[in-house]
Amino acid sequence: MPYTTEEGGRLNNFAREPKIYQAEPPTPQQKRNYIFLGIAGIILVSGLIFVAFSVSNLS
Repeated sequence: MPYTTEEGGRLNNFAREPKIYQAEPPTPQQKRNYIFLGIAGIILVSGLIFVAFSVSNLS
C-alpha cells in the first residue's frame, strides 16, 4: 500500500488508484433500451400522478 511519512514520523496512507479507461459510446441496441426505459419511466410517473389525483378527489 502506498504511503508517505510526514513530519513527526506519522504515516499517511493513500487509496489505490483505479485503472483509467476511455468510455465507449453506447451501441444502437443500448440507445434503444434507453429509449424504452425512458418511456416506461414516464408512463409509471404519469400513472402514479393520475392515481394520486384520483384518490385525492374522492372525498
